[in-house]
Amino acid sequence: MHHVRFSFIDRKSTKKSIGKSLQLQLHPMMSESPFPPVRTILFRKHVPAFFLSTFSVPPYTLPMSLTLYNSLTKKEEKFVPIKEGEVGMYTCGPTVYGRPHIGNYSSFLLADLLRRWLEVSGYSVTHVKNITDVGHLTGDTNADADGDDKIEKQAKEEGAEGAEGVEVNTESVMAIVKKYSDEYIADEKLLNFREPEHRPLASETIPEMIAMTETLLKKNHAYETDDGVYFDVTSFSDYGKLSGNTLDNLSAGARINIDEKKKNPADFALWKKCVGVNANHILRWDSPWGEGFPGWHIECSCMSEKFLGSEFDIHTGGEDLIFPHHECEIAQSQCSGSGKPNVHYWVHKRFIDMGDTKMSKSLGNVLTLPDIENMGFSPLDLRYYLLSVHYRTNLTFTQKGLEDAHKARRKIMEWMREVEGVEGTEGTEEVEDWKEKFSDAMNSDLNTPAALAVIFDCMSSSRNEGNRGDFKGFVQIIRETFGCFDPEEKEDVPQAVLDLAQKRVEARQNKDFEASDSIRDEILARGYEVKDTPEGQKIIKM
Repeated sequence: MHHVRFSFIDRKSTKKSIGKSLQLQLHPMMSESPFPPVRTILFRKHVPAFFLSTFSVPPYTLPMSLTLYNSLTKKEEKFVPIKEGEVGMYTCGPTVYGRPHIGNYSSFLLADLLRRWLEVSGYSVTHVKNITDVGHLTGDTNADADGDDKIEKQAKEEGAEGAEGVEVNTESVMAIVKKYSDEYIADEKLLNFREPEHRPLASETIPEMIAMTETLLKKNHAYETDDGVYFDVTSFSDYGKLSGNTLDNLSAGARINIDEKKKNPADFALWKKCVGVNANHILRWDSPWGEGFPGWHIECSCMSEKFLGSEFDIHTGGEDLIFPHHECEIAQSQCSGSGKPNVHYWVHKRFIDMGDTKMSKSLGNVLTLPDIENMGFSPLDLRYYLLSVHYRTNLTFTQKGLEDAHKARRKIMEWMREVEGVEGTEGTEEVEDWKEKFSDAMNSDLNTPAALAVIFDCMSSSRNEGNRGDFKGFVQIIRETFGCFDPEEKEDVPQAVLDLAQKRVEARQNKDFEASDSIRDEILARGYEVKDTPEGQKIIKM
Protein backbone atom coordinates (compact mmCIF):
# COMPACT_ATOMS: atom_id res chain seq x y z
CA MET A 1 0.00 0.00 0.00
CA HIS A 2 1.21 3.51 -0.79
CA HIS A 3 1.53 6.00 2.01
CA VAL A 4 0.17 9.50 1.51
CA ARG A 5 -0.05 12.78 3.34
CA PHE A 6 -3.03 14.94 2.43
CA SER A 7 -2.86 18.71 2.52
CA PHE A 8 -6.05 20.23 1.11
CA ILE A 9 -5.54 23.90 0.36
CA ASP A 10 -7.86 26.54 -1.00
CA ARG A 11 -5.40 28.57 -3.07
CA LYS A 12 -7.53 31.72 -2.80
CA SER A 13 -7.98 31.76 0.95
CA THR A 14 -4.92 29.64 1.94
CA LYS A 15 -7.23 27.87 4.42
CA LYS A 16 -7.67 24.11 4.59
CA SER A 17 -10.56 23.02 2.41
CA ILE A 18 -12.15 20.02 0.77
CA GLY A 19 -13.20 21.84 -2.35
CA LYS A 20 -11.97 24.00 -5.20
CA SER A 21 -8.27 23.59 -5.96
CA LEU A 22 -6.95 20.74 -3.88
CA GLN A 23 -3.41 19.59 -3.30
CA LEU A 24 -2.40 16.01 -2.62
CA GLN A 25 1.13 15.38 -1.43
CA LEU A 26 1.94 11.77 -2.20
CA HIS A 27 4.79 9.81 -0.67
CA PRO A 28 5.78 6.72 -2.71
CA MET A 29 6.10 3.43 -0.89
CA MET A 30 8.85 3.63 1.71
CA SER A 31 12.15 2.15 0.61
CA GLU A 32 15.47 3.17 2.20
CA SER A 33 14.22 6.50 3.55
CA PRO A 34 10.83 7.11 5.16
CA PHE A 35 10.92 10.68 3.88
CA PRO A 36 11.09 10.62 0.07
CA PRO A 37 10.65 13.79 -1.97
CA VAL A 38 7.11 15.16 -2.11
CA ARG A 39 5.22 14.90 -5.38
CA THR A 40 2.32 17.29 -5.79
CA ILE A 41 -0.91 16.56 -7.67
CA LEU A 42 -3.49 19.31 -8.13
CA PHE A 43 -7.20 18.61 -8.47
CA ARG A 44 -9.96 21.00 -9.56
CA LYS A 45 -12.69 18.95 -7.98
CA HIS A 46 -13.27 16.99 -4.81
CA VAL A 47 -11.07 13.91 -4.44
CA PRO A 48 -13.43 10.94 -4.75
CA ALA A 49 -14.06 9.11 -1.51
CA PHE A 50 -13.17 5.75 -3.03
CA PHE A 51 -9.73 7.14 -3.96
CA LEU A 52 -9.11 8.46 -0.45
CA SER A 53 -10.05 5.13 1.08
CA THR A 54 -7.34 3.37 -0.93
CA PHE A 55 -4.54 5.00 1.06
CA SER A 56 -3.36 5.12 4.67
CA VAL A 57 -1.87 8.18 6.31
CA PRO A 58 1.64 7.50 7.66
CA PRO A 59 2.38 8.30 11.29
CA TYR A 60 5.63 10.17 10.63
CA THR A 61 4.45 13.29 8.80
CA LEU A 62 3.72 16.36 10.89
CA PRO A 63 2.19 19.77 10.18
CA MET A 64 4.74 22.55 9.69
CA SER A 65 4.35 25.91 11.39
CA LEU A 66 8.05 26.50 11.99
CA THR A 67 9.42 29.75 13.31
CA LEU A 68 13.15 30.54 13.16
CA TYR A 69 15.19 33.31 14.71
CA ASN A 70 16.51 35.28 11.75
CA SER A 71 19.86 36.89 12.59
CA LEU A 72 19.26 39.46 9.85
CA THR A 73 15.98 40.83 11.27
CA LYS A 74 16.81 40.02 14.91
CA LYS A 75 13.45 38.32 15.52
CA GLU A 76 11.64 35.00 15.20
CA GLU A 77 9.81 34.68 11.92
CA LYS A 78 7.46 32.12 10.43
CA PHE A 79 9.33 30.00 7.93
CA VAL A 80 7.89 30.32 4.42
CA PRO A 81 9.97 28.67 1.68
CA ILE A 82 10.55 30.33 -1.67
CA LYS A 83 9.16 27.28 -3.48
CA GLU A 84 6.33 25.31 -1.93
CA GLY A 85 7.46 21.95 -0.55
CA GLU A 86 11.15 22.58 -1.23
CA VAL A 87 13.98 24.14 0.78
CA GLY A 88 17.45 25.27 -0.31
CA MET A 89 19.98 25.49 2.52
CA TYR A 90 23.66 26.43 2.60
CA THR A 91 26.08 25.72 5.46
CA CYS A 92 29.58 27.12 5.80
CA GLY A 93 31.76 24.03 6.18
CA PRO A 94 35.27 23.82 7.61
CA THR A 95 38.59 25.17 6.43
CA VAL A 96 40.51 21.90 6.38
CA TYR A 97 43.83 22.78 8.01
CA GLY A 98 43.16 20.61 11.06
CA ARG A 99 40.62 18.22 12.47
CA PRO A 100 37.40 20.09 13.33
CA HIS A 101 36.64 20.33 17.05
CA ILE A 102 33.32 19.74 18.76
CA GLY A 103 32.52 23.46 18.61
CA ASN A 104 32.67 23.22 14.82
CA TYR A 105 30.45 20.15 14.86
CA SER A 106 27.99 21.93 17.13
CA SER A 107 27.49 24.49 14.36
CA PHE A 108 27.20 21.81 11.67
CA LEU A 109 24.74 19.90 13.88
CA LEU A 110 22.36 22.86 13.84
CA ALA A 111 22.10 22.50 10.06
CA ASP A 112 21.60 18.73 10.30
CA LEU A 113 18.86 19.15 12.91
CA LEU A 114 17.09 21.78 10.83
CA ARG A 115 17.35 19.64 7.73
CA ARG A 116 15.95 16.61 9.55
CA TRP A 117 13.01 18.54 10.99
CA LEU A 118 12.15 20.01 7.62
CA GLU A 119 12.18 16.51 6.11
CA VAL A 120 10.09 15.06 8.95
CA SER A 121 7.62 17.83 8.14
CA GLY A 122 7.42 16.79 4.49
CA TYR A 123 9.86 19.14 2.76
CA SER A 124 12.41 18.14 0.14
CA VAL A 125 15.72 19.73 1.18
CA THR A 126 18.72 20.53 -1.00
CA HIS A 127 21.63 21.04 1.36
CA VAL A 128 24.98 22.47 0.26
CA LYS A 129 27.92 22.30 2.68
CA ASN A 130 31.26 23.46 1.33
CA ILE A 131 34.86 22.66 2.16
CA THR A 132 37.27 25.62 2.10
CA ASP A 133 40.61 24.51 0.68
CA VAL A 134 42.14 27.84 -0.39
CA GLY A 135 42.06 31.55 0.37
CA HIS A 136 41.28 31.51 4.11
CA LEU A 137 44.02 33.72 5.54
CA THR A 138 44.99 34.09 9.18
CA GLY A 139 43.88 37.75 9.10
CA ASP A 140 40.40 37.14 7.70
CA THR A 141 38.76 37.45 11.11
CA ASN A 142 39.60 41.16 11.00
CA ALA A 143 38.06 41.73 7.55
CA ASP A 144 41.44 42.74 6.12
CA ALA A 145 42.41 39.49 4.34
CA ASP A 146 46.08 39.49 5.31
CA GLY A 147 48.38 36.83 6.72
CA ASP A 148 49.28 33.29 5.73
CA ASP A 149 46.98 30.87 3.98
CA LYS A 150 45.90 28.58 6.84
CA ILE A 151 46.21 25.37 4.82
CA GLU A 152 49.58 26.26 3.29
CA LYS A 153 50.84 27.20 6.76
CA GLN A 154 49.77 23.78 8.05
CA ALA A 155 51.43 22.05 5.09
CA LYS A 156 54.70 23.79 5.94
CA GLU A 157 54.46 22.76 9.58
CA GLU A 158 53.59 19.13 8.84
CA GLY A 159 55.96 18.84 5.89
CA ALA A 160 59.01 20.14 7.79
CA GLU A 161 59.84 22.52 4.97
CA GLY A 162 63.54 22.48 4.16
CA ALA A 163 64.24 19.24 6.01
CA GLU A 164 66.17 16.86 3.76
CA GLY A 165 65.08 18.76 0.69
CA VAL A 166 61.33 18.42 1.37
CA GLU A 167 59.46 21.08 -0.59
CA VAL A 168 55.98 22.35 0.14
CA ASN A 169 54.14 22.44 -3.19
CA THR A 170 50.68 22.00 -4.66
CA GLU A 171 50.75 18.26 -4.01
CA SER A 172 51.68 18.59 -0.35
CA VAL A 173 49.07 21.32 0.20
CA MET A 174 46.34 19.20 -1.37
CA ALA A 175 47.52 16.24 0.73
CA ILE A 176 46.66 18.33 3.80
CA VAL A 177 43.26 19.09 2.26
CA LYS A 178 42.57 15.40 1.66
CA LYS A 179 43.80 14.31 5.09
CA TYR A 180 41.60 16.66 7.07
CA SER A 181 38.64 16.47 4.67
CA ASP A 182 38.61 12.69 5.08
CA GLU A 183 38.76 13.00 8.88
CA TYR A 184 35.97 15.58 8.86
CA ILE A 185 33.64 13.49 6.68
CA ALA A 186 34.38 10.37 8.76
CA ASP A 187 33.53 12.29 11.94
CA GLU A 188 30.24 13.48 10.46
CA LYS A 189 29.28 9.89 9.69
CA LEU A 190 30.01 8.88 13.29
CA LEU A 191 27.82 11.76 14.44
CA ASN A 192 25.08 10.51 12.08
CA PHE A 193 24.91 13.64 9.94
CA ARG A 194 22.90 13.29 6.77
CA GLU A 195 25.02 13.65 3.66
CA PRO A 196 24.51 17.00 1.91
CA GLU A 197 23.39 16.91 -1.70
CA HIS A 198 26.47 18.94 -2.64
CA ARG A 199 29.84 19.23 -0.89
CA PRO A 200 31.87 21.55 -3.16
CA LEU A 201 35.51 22.49 -2.75
CA ALA A 202 36.33 26.18 -3.06
CA SER A 203 39.12 25.32 -5.51
CA GLU A 204 36.54 23.79 -7.86
CA THR A 205 34.59 27.05 -8.12
CA ILE A 206 37.33 29.44 -9.30
CA PRO A 207 35.67 30.35 -12.66
CA GLU A 208 32.50 31.45 -10.83
CA MET A 209 34.57 33.56 -8.41
CA ILE A 210 36.38 35.31 -11.26
CA ALA A 211 33.04 35.95 -13.01
CA MET A 212 31.46 37.45 -9.86
CA THR A 213 34.51 39.67 -9.33
CA GLU A 214 34.24 40.92 -12.92
CA THR A 215 30.55 41.69 -12.40
CA LEU A 216 31.25 43.66 -9.22
CA LEU A 217 33.94 45.66 -11.05
CA LYS A 218 31.54 46.47 -13.89
CA LYS A 219 28.89 47.61 -11.42
CA ASN A 220 31.40 49.85 -9.60
CA HIS A 221 31.17 47.85 -6.39
CA ALA A 222 34.84 46.85 -6.59
CA TYR A 223 38.21 48.27 -7.64
CA GLU A 224 41.64 46.93 -8.54
CA THR A 225 44.88 47.75 -6.70
CA ASP A 226 48.49 46.64 -7.07
CA ASP A 227 47.89 43.58 -4.91
CA GLY A 228 44.32 42.56 -5.70
CA VAL A 229 40.67 43.39 -6.28
CA TYR A 230 38.65 44.74 -3.35
CA PHE A 231 34.97 45.22 -2.61
CA ASP A 232 34.07 48.85 -1.90
CA VAL A 233 31.89 48.67 1.20
CA THR A 234 30.77 52.29 0.78
CA SER A 235 28.96 51.23 -2.42
CA PHE A 236 26.53 49.05 -0.42
CA SER A 237 24.32 51.03 1.92
CA ASP A 238 23.16 47.94 3.84
CA TYR A 239 26.68 46.90 4.85
CA GLY A 240 26.58 46.04 8.55
CA LYS A 241 22.89 45.17 8.65
CA LEU A 242 23.56 41.57 9.76
CA SER A 243 26.25 42.17 12.37
CA GLY A 244 25.68 45.76 13.41
CA ASN A 245 29.19 46.60 12.22
CA THR A 246 28.16 49.54 10.08
CA LEU A 247 30.87 51.75 8.60
CA ASP A 248 30.30 54.31 11.35
CA ASN A 249 30.70 51.66 14.02
CA LEU A 250 33.76 50.18 12.35
CA SER A 251 35.52 53.52 12.11
CA ALA A 252 34.77 54.01 15.80
CA GLY A 253 36.92 51.11 16.90
CA ALA A 254 36.59 47.70 15.22
CA ARG A 255 39.79 45.73 14.64
CA ILE A 256 40.76 46.69 11.10
CA ASN A 257 44.30 47.15 9.83
CA ILE A 258 45.09 50.25 7.82
CA ASP A 259 46.10 49.49 4.21
CA GLU A 260 46.93 52.53 2.09
CA LYS A 261 46.05 50.61 -1.09
CA LYS A 262 42.40 50.33 -0.02
CA LYS A 263 39.83 53.12 -0.28
CA ASN A 264 38.33 52.15 3.06
CA PRO A 265 39.88 50.07 5.87
CA ALA A 266 36.79 47.80 5.86
CA ASP A 267 37.09 46.94 2.14
CA PHE A 268 37.73 43.23 1.72
CA ALA A 269 39.53 41.16 -0.89
CA LEU A 270 37.68 39.51 -3.74
CA TRP A 271 40.90 38.42 -5.44
CA LYS A 272 44.50 38.51 -4.20
CA LYS A 273 47.37 38.81 -6.67
CA CYS A 274 50.45 36.68 -6.17
CA VAL A 275 52.71 39.68 -5.59
CA GLY A 276 54.42 41.19 -2.57
CA VAL A 277 53.65 39.22 0.59
CA ASN A 278 51.64 36.74 -1.50
CA ALA A 279 54.32 36.21 -4.17
CA ASN A 280 54.99 32.67 -2.97
CA HIS A 281 51.37 31.61 -2.48
CA ILE A 282 51.29 28.02 -3.68
CA LEU A 283 47.72 27.59 -4.93
CA ARG A 284 47.19 30.12 -7.74
CA TRP A 285 45.12 30.56 -10.88
CA ASP A 286 45.24 32.77 -13.97
CA SER A 287 42.78 35.67 -13.96
CA PRO A 288 42.19 38.98 -15.78
CA TRP A 289 44.29 40.58 -13.02
CA GLY A 290 47.20 38.16 -13.21
CA GLU A 291 47.97 35.03 -11.20
CA GLY A 292 46.26 34.94 -7.85
CA PHE A 293 43.72 33.30 -5.58
CA PRO A 294 40.23 34.17 -4.29
CA GLY A 295 39.32 35.94 -1.09
CA TRP A 296 37.64 33.79 1.53
CA HIS A 297 34.27 35.56 1.53
CA ILE A 298 33.56 35.33 -2.20
CA GLU A 299 33.98 31.57 -2.11
CA CYS A 300 30.73 30.91 -0.22
CA SER A 301 28.80 33.47 -2.28
CA CYS A 302 29.74 31.61 -5.46
CA MET A 303 29.30 28.07 -4.16
CA SER A 304 25.84 28.82 -2.77
CA GLU A 305 24.74 30.53 -5.99
CA LYS A 306 26.15 27.72 -8.14
CA PHE A 307 24.03 25.05 -6.47
CA LEU A 308 21.05 26.97 -5.02
CA GLY A 309 20.66 29.97 -7.32
CA SER A 310 20.85 33.68 -6.63
CA GLU A 311 18.10 33.47 -3.99
CA PHE A 312 17.61 30.64 -1.50
CA ASP A 313 15.92 29.91 1.80
CA ILE A 314 18.35 29.31 4.67
CA HIS A 315 22.02 29.99 5.44
CA THR A 316 23.47 28.47 8.63
CA GLY A 317 26.76 28.85 10.45
CA GLY A 318 28.44 29.57 13.76
CA GLU A 319 28.00 32.96 15.39
CA ASP A 320 31.71 33.65 14.84
CA LEU A 321 30.99 33.85 11.09
CA ILE A 322 28.43 36.66 11.34
CA PHE A 323 31.24 39.19 10.94
CA PRO A 324 33.05 39.54 8.72
CA HIS A 325 32.30 36.44 6.66
CA HIS A 326 28.51 36.48 6.36
CA GLU A 327 28.35 40.26 6.30
CA CYS A 328 30.68 40.22 3.30
CA GLU A 329 28.72 37.40 1.64
CA ILE A 330 25.57 39.51 1.75
CA ALA A 331 27.34 42.51 0.21
CA GLN A 332 28.89 40.53 -2.66
CA SER A 333 25.83 38.47 -3.49
CA GLN A 334 23.32 41.33 -3.46
CA CYS A 335 25.54 43.71 -5.40
CA SER A 336 26.50 41.16 -8.06
CA GLY A 337 22.88 40.05 -8.48
CA SER A 338 19.49 41.71 -8.54
CA GLY A 339 20.05 43.77 -5.42
CA LYS A 340 17.49 41.72 -3.47
CA PRO A 341 18.56 39.70 -0.40
CA ASN A 342 19.98 36.38 -1.57
CA VAL A 343 19.18 34.60 1.72
CA HIS A 344 15.77 34.72 3.41
CA TYR A 345 16.76 33.28 6.83
CA TRP A 346 20.16 33.53 8.52
CA VAL A 347 20.42 31.01 11.37
CA HIS A 348 23.46 30.98 13.69
CA LYS A 349 24.69 28.65 16.43
CA ARG A 350 26.06 30.00 19.70
CA PHE A 351 29.51 29.01 21.00
CA ILE A 352 30.54 26.08 23.15
CA ASP A 353 32.42 27.37 26.20
CA MET A 354 35.23 25.70 28.10
CA GLY A 355 34.97 27.26 31.53
CA ASP A 356 34.83 31.03 31.14
CA THR A 357 36.08 31.14 27.54
CA LYS A 358 34.81 29.93 24.19
CA MET A 359 36.25 26.77 22.65
CA SER A 360 38.79 27.87 20.05
CA LYS A 361 41.83 26.46 18.26
CA SER A 362 43.67 29.72 18.84
CA LEU A 363 43.13 29.34 22.61
CA GLY A 364 44.27 25.72 22.54
CA ASN A 365 41.25 24.47 24.51
CA VAL A 366 39.51 22.36 21.88
CA LEU A 367 38.19 18.82 22.06
CA THR A 368 37.92 16.58 18.99
CA LEU A 369 35.71 13.56 18.43
CA PRO A 370 38.56 11.12 19.24
CA ASP A 371 38.96 12.97 22.57
CA ILE A 372 35.30 12.28 23.33
CA GLU A 373 35.70 8.60 22.44
CA ASN A 374 38.83 8.35 24.59
CA MET A 375 36.72 9.62 27.50
CA GLY A 376 34.56 6.51 27.03
CA PHE A 377 31.61 8.09 25.24
CA SER A 378 29.93 7.46 21.90
CA PRO A 379 29.77 10.20 19.24
CA LEU A 380 25.99 9.88 19.59
CA ASP A 381 26.29 10.75 23.29
CA LEU A 382 27.96 13.97 22.18
CA ARG A 383 25.23 14.57 19.62
CA TYR A 384 22.56 14.23 22.32
CA TYR A 385 24.53 16.50 24.67
CA LEU A 386 24.79 19.24 22.05
CA LEU A 387 21.08 18.96 21.23
CA SER A 388 20.05 19.11 24.90
CA VAL A 389 20.73 22.86 24.87
CA HIS A 390 18.91 25.28 22.57
CA TYR A 391 21.06 26.34 19.63
CA ARG A 392 20.86 30.02 20.66
CA THR A 393 22.19 29.25 24.16
CA ASN A 394 25.87 28.86 24.96
CA LEU A 395 26.74 25.37 26.18
CA THR A 396 29.44 25.16 28.85
CA PHE A 397 31.06 21.79 28.21
CA THR A 398 31.68 19.51 31.19
CA GLN A 399 32.35 15.80 31.48
CA LYS A 400 29.50 15.59 33.99
CA GLY A 401 27.16 17.06 31.38
CA LEU A 402 28.31 14.46 28.86
CA GLU A 403 27.79 11.67 31.41
CA ASP A 404 24.26 12.90 32.09
CA ALA A 405 23.59 13.01 28.35
CA HIS A 406 24.76 9.41 28.00
CA LYS A 407 22.40 8.25 30.76
CA ALA A 408 19.45 10.20 29.37
CA ARG A 409 20.02 8.86 25.86
CA ARG A 410 20.16 5.30 27.17
CA LYS A 411 16.87 5.75 29.04
CA ILE A 412 15.15 6.97 25.88
CA MET A 413 16.58 4.10 23.82
CA GLU A 414 15.43 1.58 26.41
CA TRP A 415 11.89 3.01 26.21
CA MET A 416 12.02 2.90 22.41
CA ARG A 417 12.92 -0.80 22.48
CA GLU A 418 10.02 -1.44 24.85
CA VAL A 419 7.65 0.36 22.47
CA GLU A 420 8.90 -1.49 19.41
CA GLY A 421 8.76 -4.86 21.15
CA VAL A 422 4.98 -4.96 21.59
CA GLU A 423 1.92 -4.62 19.39
CA GLY A 424 -0.07 -1.42 19.39
CA THR A 425 -2.65 0.73 17.63
CA GLU A 426 -1.38 3.61 15.51
CA GLY A 427 -3.00 7.03 15.51
CA THR A 428 -4.73 6.96 18.89
CA GLU A 429 -5.85 10.29 20.31
CA GLU A 430 -3.31 10.11 23.13
CA VAL A 431 -0.40 9.50 20.76
CA GLU A 432 -1.52 12.29 18.46
CA ASP A 433 -1.54 14.65 21.45
CA TRP A 434 2.07 13.76 22.23
CA LYS A 435 3.06 14.22 18.61
CA GLU A 436 1.45 17.65 18.64
CA LYS A 437 3.33 18.67 21.79
CA PHE A 438 6.61 17.48 20.27
CA SER A 439 5.85 19.27 17.01
CA ASP A 440 4.99 22.49 18.84
CA ALA A 441 8.35 22.42 20.61
CA MET A 442 10.36 21.78 17.45
CA ASN A 443 8.39 24.34 15.45
CA SER A 444 9.21 26.95 18.11
CA ASP A 445 12.66 27.83 16.76
CA LEU A 446 13.89 24.23 17.08
CA ASN A 447 13.40 24.12 20.85
CA THR A 448 15.15 20.80 21.46
CA PRO A 449 15.17 21.05 25.30
CA ALA A 450 11.38 21.40 25.27
CA ALA A 451 11.08 18.52 22.78
CA LEU A 452 13.20 16.29 25.03
CA ALA A 453 11.00 17.23 28.00
CA VAL A 454 7.98 16.08 25.98
CA ILE A 455 9.72 12.76 25.28
CA PHE A 456 10.41 12.09 28.97
CA ASP A 457 6.85 13.02 29.95
CA CYS A 458 5.56 10.71 27.24
CA MET A 459 7.81 7.88 28.44
CA SER A 460 6.31 8.11 31.93
CA SER A 461 2.74 8.32 30.64
CA SER A 462 3.03 5.43 28.18
CA ARG A 463 4.52 3.12 30.80
CA ASN A 464 1.79 3.95 33.30
CA GLU A 465 -1.03 3.41 30.81
CA GLY A 466 0.37 0.13 29.49
CA ASN A 467 -0.17 1.08 25.85
CA ARG A 468 3.46 1.35 24.81
CA GLY A 469 2.97 -0.27 21.43
CA ASP A 470 0.77 2.62 20.28
CA PHE A 471 3.80 4.93 20.21
CA LYS A 472 5.78 3.30 17.38
CA GLY A 473 5.05 6.11 14.93
CA PHE A 474 6.07 8.71 17.49
CA VAL A 475 9.31 6.81 18.14
CA GLN A 476 10.07 6.97 14.42
CA ILE A 477 9.55 10.74 14.43
CA ILE A 478 11.91 11.13 17.40
CA ARG A 479 14.58 8.96 15.76
CA GLU A 480 14.45 10.89 12.51
CA THR A 481 14.48 14.28 14.23
CA PHE A 482 17.28 13.82 16.76
CA GLY A 483 19.43 11.31 14.90
CA CYS A 484 21.06 9.91 18.05
CA PHE A 485 18.83 6.91 18.84
CA ASP A 486 20.18 4.25 16.48
CA PRO A 487 18.14 1.05 16.89
CA GLU A 488 21.11 -1.00 15.66
CA GLU A 489 23.60 0.56 18.09
CA LYS A 490 25.39 -1.97 20.24
CA GLU A 491 27.17 -1.12 23.47
CA ASP A 492 30.85 -2.14 23.37
CA VAL A 493 31.15 -3.61 26.86
CA PRO A 494 34.74 -4.36 27.97
CA GLN A 495 35.58 -8.05 28.17
CA ALA A 496 36.45 -7.73 31.86
CA VAL A 497 32.91 -6.51 32.59
CA LEU A 498 31.42 -9.33 30.49
CA ASP A 499 33.49 -11.86 32.47
CA LEU A 500 32.24 -10.42 35.76
CA ALA A 501 28.66 -10.54 34.49
CA GLN A 502 29.06 -14.24 33.65
CA LYS A 503 30.42 -14.93 37.14
CA ARG A 504 27.37 -13.16 38.55
CA VAL A 505 25.07 -15.42 36.50
CA GLU A 506 26.85 -18.47 37.91
CA ALA A 507 26.62 -17.09 41.47
CA ARG A 508 22.87 -16.55 41.10
CA GLN A 509 22.42 -20.05 39.68
CA ASN A 510 24.21 -21.38 42.78
CA LYS A 511 21.98 -19.12 44.95
CA ASP A 512 25.09 -17.35 46.25
CA PHE A 513 23.37 -13.97 46.39
CA GLU A 514 26.05 -12.38 48.55
CA ALA A 515 28.64 -13.06 45.85
CA SER A 516 26.16 -11.92 43.19
CA ASP A 517 25.68 -8.59 44.97
CA SER A 518 29.42 -8.16 45.42
CA ILE A 519 30.02 -8.74 41.70
CA ARG A 520 27.23 -6.29 40.85
CA ASP A 521 29.02 -3.65 42.96
CA GLU A 522 32.31 -4.36 41.19
CA ILE A 523 30.63 -3.98 37.80
CA LEU A 524 29.06 -0.73 39.01
CA ALA A 525 32.51 0.54 40.05
CA ARG A 526 33.65 0.00 36.46
CA GLY A 527 30.89 2.29 35.20
CA TYR A 528 28.26 -0.29 34.19
CA GLU A 529 24.90 -1.30 35.62
CA VAL A 530 23.43 -4.79 35.57
CA LYS A 531 19.66 -5.14 35.15
CA ASP A 532 17.84 -8.45 35.55
CA THR A 533 15.04 -8.90 33.00
CA PRO A 534 12.86 -11.84 31.91
CA GLU A 535 15.19 -12.16 28.91
CA GLY A 536 18.30 -12.28 31.11
CA GLN A 537 20.96 -9.83 32.24
CA LYS A 538 21.30 -6.44 30.57
CA ILE A 539 24.55 -4.50 30.95
CA ILE A 540 24.21 -0.75 30.59
CA LYS A 541 26.97 1.86 30.66
CA MET A 542 26.29 4.42 33.39
